[in-house]
Parts: sequence; structure tokens; C-alpha cells
Amino acid sequence: MTVPDEGEVVTYEVRDGVAVVTLNRPDYRNAQNSVMTYALDAAFERAVEDDDVKVIVLAGNGKHFSAGHDIGTPGRDHHVHYENKAVMWWDHVDKVGGDQRFAREMEVYLGMCRRWREIPKPTIAMVQGACIAGGLMLAWVCDMIVASEDAFFSDPVVRMGIPGVEYFAHPWMVGPRFAKEMLFTGDRFTSQRAYEVGMVNKVVPRDDLEKETFAIAERISAMPRLGLALTKKAVNQSEDQMGMRNGMDSVFGLHHFAHAHNAEVGADSLGGQNAKSMAAGAKAPEGRTK
Repeated sequence: MTVPDEGEVVTYEVRDGVAVVTLNRPDYRNAQNSVMTYALDAAFERAVEDDDVKVIVLAGNGKHFSAGHDIGTPGRDHHVHYENKAVMWWDHVDKVGGDQRFAREMEVYLGMCRRWREIPKPTIAMVQGACIAGGLMLAWVCDMIVASEDAFFSDPVVRMGIPGVEYFAHPWMVGPRFAKEMLFTGDRFTSQRAYEVGMVNKVVPRDDLEKETFAIAERISAMPRLGLALTKKAVNQSEDQMGMRNGMDSVFGLHHFAHAHNAEVGADSLGGQNAKSMAAGAKAPEGRTK
């Protein structure tokens, strides 16, 4: 299968000790295919290895941060081989059914997100516009989230009959009750609501998003590098002691049971849904049009 050449799907630059890693598929609302996933991993690795980089900012080019996993663009690439970086498992390309889905999603979704969560340098997600499903996964692996007032969030994959995205951090990111609300309804919620439930650190006007994000990055950069790395590890370990890693493992099994059920009783593993039908089913945040 040939994947269209879209140029640099992730860009990288360093500004005064801050690495800026930018998702760069704006024509597709930065939907994540494997080309982007591995380019993103390479950019993060580059930032980790550069001793002059103190903080990493994850951004999205264009109107939206990320509309989630690629389930319908010309660049979708389920059958393209990439060297495993996150987990030690066989390649998915020549496998079928659940074997293919499990191998691929454990590597490029759950595994990669866990790998990025463990980056020893502070990471900040700079979010505008849509941050949907797989976009949440990218924002959630970051240590902080700064969102613009026009940002909106959702995980609508229950419409597929699937209990949330593969990196199932919902109860730890927004609390159990709001996790159920966002999953049960599939509705979008505003950056202000995300701030109220503790998911977002700061909400700022769209025009001030970059300035405010870099102001935080500059303050963090003044702290000792090792101290930051150890503090990050301490908080992550505490989250895991509260069950996050084990919870994700258990839900990953439910996730794949749902895929298998869909494939057995319907036309495909996504419950017959596609990007258009998923977007059409979303309710806009209060006071905002879709």
C-alpha cells in the first residue's frame, strides 16, 4: 500500500531552549497516521538528546490541534511497516483480524503514548480548536496543557461501541464522574470546562496562546534539569500507584474485545463508523456551533 507523500507531517525547531514539536497535517485537522506517529517519536527523541533543550512544547499547525486518529484520509496506513519502538512484539503488517489490530494499537497508540509520558523533560501541550479522541491522548501524555478559549475536547468512540481511546487515562485526567459523562454522551466540552475538572492548566485567548505557553516554558526552564526529571517521575509513579497503568491494561483488553465484536457482527471493527459520521454525531459545546 502506498502512502501519499505529504512532506513534513511533524516539524521541529528550538527557540531559546524550548523544543517546539508541531503536528503538520492541517488539511486533515492533524489526524494521526503512523507516518506522523513515528515522526513525532523521532522529534521527541531529538529533544530529549539535546542538552540545550529544557522544555518541549507540543503544538498543532492550523485551526485545530488534532482531530484524532486517521480513520479516512488518503494517508491512512494500516498496512505500512514501521520498526517497533514502544513495545517488543511482532509486526502487524502480515497479520489478520485481532492479531493485526492488537499488535498495531499496542505499538502506535498505547505503547507510544506511554513512551512519551516518560520523557524526562517537561512537556506542554499547546491546544487550539479540536482535540478529539486520539488528540486527547497526545495532550494527556504532556505534563501541562495550555488551551485557547476556542479549544474543545471529546472522546466520542463509544459511538463505535468501544470504551474510549486506547490510552485510557480518562478517570485520572478528569475524574470518574466526568469521565463517564464525556464517554456516555460523546459530547464536546469547552476548554473552560476542561479547566474546571482539572484537565487543563490554563485557558487563554486564542491570540495569546503561544505567548502564554512560552511564558510557562520559560519559567520551567529556570529549574534544575535533573530536579525536573525526578519530580516528573515522582508524579508519574504516584499516578501509577493510583492504578493508572493497570487500569489502562485492563481497558485495552475491553477495547479489543469491542473491536472483535464489531468485526464479528457488523461490517468492520469500527462499528460502521467513519470520520464523517463521528463528526456528525457530536454535540457542540454549550454556546458554540460545530
